[in-house]
Formats: sequence, C-alpha cells, structure tokens
Amino acid sequence: MTLDSPAARGEADHIPASGSPSRGRSLLLVALALLALNLRAPLTSVAPLLTPLRDDLHLSDTAVGVLTSLPVLCLGLFAFVAPRLGRRCSLRTLLAVSLVVLTVGGLLRTGASAVALFTGTVLVAAPIGVANVLIPGLIKRRFPQSVPRVSAFYSGALTFGAAGGPAVAVPLADATGSSWRIPLLLLVVPLSVATVVVVLLAFDRQPPRAPAPAPNAGVRPPRLRRSLLAWQVTVFFGAQALVSYTVFGWLPTIWQDRGLSAASAGLALSLCNAVGVLGAWLLAVSGRRLPDQRAAGVAVACLTGAGLTGVVLGPKTLAWPSVAVLGLGLGAGFALALGLFALRSPDAPTTAALSAMGQGIGYLIGVLGPLGAGALHDTTGTWDWPLAALLLACAVQITAAFAAGRARTVATPPR
Repeated sequence: MTLDSPAARGEADHIPASGSPSRGRSLLLVALALLALNLRAPLTSVAPLLTPLRDDLHLSDTAVGVLTSLPVLCLGLFAFVAPRLGRRCSLRTLLAVSLVVLTVGGLLRTGASAVALFTGTVLVAAPIGVANVLIPGLIKRRFPQSVPRVSAFYSGALTFGAAGGPAVAVPLADATGSSWRIPLLLLVVPLSVATVVVVLLAFDRQPPRAPAPAPNAGVRPPRLRRSLLAWQVTVFFGAQALVSYTVFGWLPTIWQDRGLSAASAGLALSLCNAVGVLGAWLLAVSGRRLPDQRAAGVAVACLTGAGLTGVVLGPKTLAWPSVAVLGLGLGAGFALALGLFALRSPDAPTTAALSAMGQGIGYLIGVLGPLGAGALHDTTGTWDWPLAALLLACAVQITAAFAAGRARTVATPPR
C-alpha cells in the first residue's frame, strides 16, 4: 500500500465526522476486537469437528491433512495480494468486502460435498489473509503513540478467538444436534455480519476536513526485499508461525499419545490459546519499560521452548503447567511479531508493505511446521524428533530477535 492509495490518504480509517476523537477511537478498538475474532475462530473451530466431518464426507487422512494445511497456505499467498488491493480500494470497503466473502465461504463450506468444503475453506481463509496484512498498517496510522499496546490488544483478541473457536464448537454441536455443519455456521455468519455493521460505523467514507499533510507524503515504501532488517522481521514471524501452527495442529494428538484423554486434549489446546491472551497482555505491560524488543523476543522463544519440552518429555504431573508456559510464549510471541511490523517501519505505508512481506513469507514457512512434524512422526514413531525441529525453530527465533528487536526502522528513500 502506498501513500497515494485511498486507505493511506485517510479515506477509510479516520474518525467519523459525527463523533468525538475519543469516541471514534473507542469504536475503532471495538471494530479491531470483532475483526480479530473473525480472523481466527472460523479457522480454529474446525479442529474439534474433524472426526464427524471426515466421516460424513468420507474424507481420507490425506484429504484431512490438506484441509488443515489449506488455511495457512491461503494466509501466506493472499498476504501478497493485500497491498495491491489496498492501492485500489479504501480500507473501509476492503474490510467490508472481505467479511462478506468470509461469510459466503462459511456458508459454502457446510455444503454436502467435499468440493464445497474445500472451496468454502479457501473463501474463508483468503479474506483473512488480506485483512491480516492491513490491520498492522491501520494500527500504525491511527495509534502511532500506542503501537505496542494496541498491537497487544489486537493480538490478544486474535488469540481469544483462536481459543474460543475450539472451546465452543463441540458444545454447539451437542446443543444443536448437528455433528459439524450448524456449529461452523454459527461461529462464522452471525459474528461476521455484526462486524460488517461495526466496520461501516467505525470507518467514515469521506476524508477528514483539512487533513494535515503526512510527513512522508509522496514517499513510496522501500524495496523491502533488499532490506536485511525486513528479512530479520520476516524470519522472526516465520519461526513463530511454524511453531504455533505445529502446536495448534498436533498438540491434541501428542497429548493423547502420552495417555491422556481426548476430552483433556481438546481442553489443553483451548488452555494454550487462552493463556496466550495473558501472554499478549504481559508483553504490552512490560514492553513499555524496555528500550527495545530484543529481550522480549528472547524471552518468548525460551518460554515456548520450555513449554514444548515439558509437553513432550516432561512428567504428566507437569503437563498442564507446561501447556500454560507454552501458551504464554506463543501468545506473547505472536503479539511481538505483529508489533514489529509497525515498530520497525517509519510510516503506515511501509508497515503495510512489511506486514505483507512478513506474513506472506512467514505463513508459507508456517505451513512446513505441521506437515514436517507429521512426516517426522510417521518416520520415527516418536515425538522426540519433531520436538528437536521445533526447538531449532525457537533457536532461529532467538537469533532473529537479537537483530529484529533493535530500535531502528527500515530505510526510507528520499523524496
């Protein structure tokens, strides 16, 4: 997205003319929270319903593996599309259309065939990939003095949605008497429709009166693929995405392989995501006292590694505390990874460009996690080697944190 785009000029994300600045920002925070719920719950709510879904549609294990990897792949691929769309549409329009497409996908994937399921999954994940890229730029532009706190608030809401989806899916199935279709509909359609309404209220269509010229007016984002710092931020995001999506995909299976019940396995995944909200909040509180983000990056990777080790190798008495530690590391790590897009950028257009690069490449890296962990487990018959690979990813995250966490921004070319 460039500064000559509709969203960058402020046509989509300023305070509505009828409201006060504080009221407008409060409404914008509500919109961010609702958007965050839409960007995770539709994806994570599928996992607890995979068994009845697979039996109903007669899917093979290979097809189920593709189904669980498809959303992460879409998040990466459509992240590259988002800046181009942002140059052609206002943010208000783009978010509203994305939510409509998400709703259509949510309806379609509950159809009677596997084709409808896979097509609907793409239509659900694609707009999420687009919105993922646009939100960090919005936070940078609208909350320039509170980037760490608002980023942590937004990522906490994302994590809450990721935890709420699997926690609510099975009770909804029991309450409605539907094995998987009605729960998936209820977790997508009402929420996305409500969010469209709030987005249309929170973002005005007309630009503000007498807007102050942007300090970098006329400057296009730098070519980030030539920036070492941009690659360091991307590697940090990619490493945390790889670990996170491996945990989200395989934690219940690891839990059951250690002799724990299927019910507690689902609860463990919800606990991991729920504690992640606390991790994002702790990062927001502690981050204000730190001169840069290097120590925070190392800390979240160490927490993640310790939690993983406890879950896979620790005694059963430490299983639940290990899940809590793992959730803290993943939640704070995701909040930090999102915050780095804005903190390492001099302006909102560069934030959007860095977000597209980091999330586009990062989520494609993240796809390798669940696929690689499954292949290693099938080959070795143990979770020790997948654990070793994840600990290596944590080490990569630590290395990237030392570089990406320094207080600096990617270079912006002269006007």
